[in-house]
Amino acid sequence: MEPAAYPEPTFRVGLIQTHISFVFITDHFAYKVKKPVDLGFLNFTTLRRRHHYLQEELVLNRRLCPEIYLAVLPITAPSGKLQVGGKGKPVEYILKMVRLPQERMMDEVADRGELDQEIMDRLSARLVPFYREAATGPRINKFGEPAVIAFNHEENFSRTEPLVGEMLSRRLFEQIRNFARSFLAQRRDLFLRRIRQGRIRDCHGDLHMKNICLADGIYIFDCIEFNPRFRYGDVAADIDFLAMDLDFHGYRDLSRHLVEGFAEAAGDPELLVMLDFYKCYRAYVRGKINAFAAQDVELTPDGREEARKTAQAYFALAGVYAQEGARWLS
Repeated sequence: MEPAAYPEPTFRVGLIQTHISFVFITDHFAYKVKKPVDLGFLNFTTLRRRHHYLQEELVLNRRLCPEIYLAVLPITAPSGKLQVGGKGKPVEYILKMVRLPQERMMDEVADRGELDQEIMDRLSARLVPFYREAATGPRINKFGEPAVIAFNHEENFSRTEPLVGEMLSRRLFEQIRNFARSFLAQRRDLFLRRIRQGRIRDCHGDLHMKNICLADGIYIFDCIEFNPRFRYGDVAADIDFLAMDLDFHGYRDLSRHLVEGFAEAAGDPELLVMLDFYKCYRAYVRGKINAFAAQDVELTPDGREEARKTAQAYFALAGVYAQEGARWLS
């Protein structure tokens, strides 16, 4: 938090925390440090691991934001004072990024009621070629197999079942779990067909509004780097994440416009059949992440309470998708 620690002049340093990172905001840049946490699906407990995953974050996010992601720098402590990019033995590593205007983050634009169909069309135009060019092949295709998708769901359910009664009811938990299991079992041919069609790609993995900036261009940042199992997958799972977030913010019509426009531009009409299944999955994941944040002792009490309420809202939305998605089941 000390301005003198940074390689360029800055008058102030702000701090944003997530359950896995500290992000330090200077006058012109943003710097990310990973927390030394092990959540099962990610492990940042050693300096070597944190360095590796910051490098992964740099490379992967340059696919959509090459001008934003700048470098991974060491943090050193010459004369006992921390220095970003200094000489000597690294005590930590930090990712340097160009600071994007907070007021143009998509969630804030949404909160002001400024989203429209033209923005959805611009997003679709940015994402269709990204997925078309994204890596695929036998190693990535296996993440589209029903057994792997089922594993991801079951991991979520096992991690969150202890939260039943606090974050969501037993009835809601079982409704969502039963829908996921039934859809995977009954629509198995659909999942296998999407593999044959080349719909399984090295995607973004965390495509929601807080990770999109609508500034002079469209900047889509902060993809999943810590576990390829959460980034490799059906393009439908990625685009439906953003559709779910639009629903969460009260933009159901724009959500539908985005998905239908993307499906048409990508030549992927069956994406619409996957819509409720993957929106349910994504809402549940957001519920899980916020539930974990609600238990993070490094957050303020107000921050934990906000995370708890947000988790409950996402779990409730997942239940809505489970109910709506039942129309695709026999």
